[in-house]
Amino acid sequence: MTTWEIVRWLHLLAMAFFVGGQLFLVAAVVPSLRGGEEDRVRLRAIARRFGWGSLVALLVLLVTGAAMAGHFHRWGDGTLHVKLALVALAGVLVLWHLRRPQQHWLEGAVFVVSLVIVWLGLSIAH
Repeated sequence: MTTWEIVRWLHLLAMAFFVGGQLFLVAAVVPSLRGGEEDRVRLRAIARRFGWGSLVALLVLLVTGAAMAGHFHRWGDGTLHVKLALVALAGVLVLWHLRRPQQHWLEGAVFVVSLVIVWLGLSIAH
C-alpha cells in the first residue's frame, strides 16, 4: 500500500464517519428519541459527542483532501472548486445550526449538501 492509498483511505474513512453518522442520526437516533425532556437531553448529548467526532473527521478531510489535490494536480479542476464551495456552505450551515439548533431544516440541508459533496468527490476520483 502506497502513502497516497493511505491518505485516500483516511479521507474516505473520515467521510464515512461524517456522512454515515449523519445518516445514522437521521434514520435511527432522532426518530427513537422524540419523547419528553429526558429524550431531548439524551439527543443533545449524542449530537454533542458526534459533533466532536465530526470536527476531527472534518480536519482529516481538509488535510487529506488538500494533500491529494496537490499531489494529483487537481487545484485547477472546476469540479473540485464546486466541491470546495459546497464544503464551505456545509460549514456555514453547521455553524448556523449550532447557533439555532431549533431550526431542524438545517440538519437536512447539511445532510443533502454532504451527499452532493460525496458525489462530487467520487467524480473527481473517477
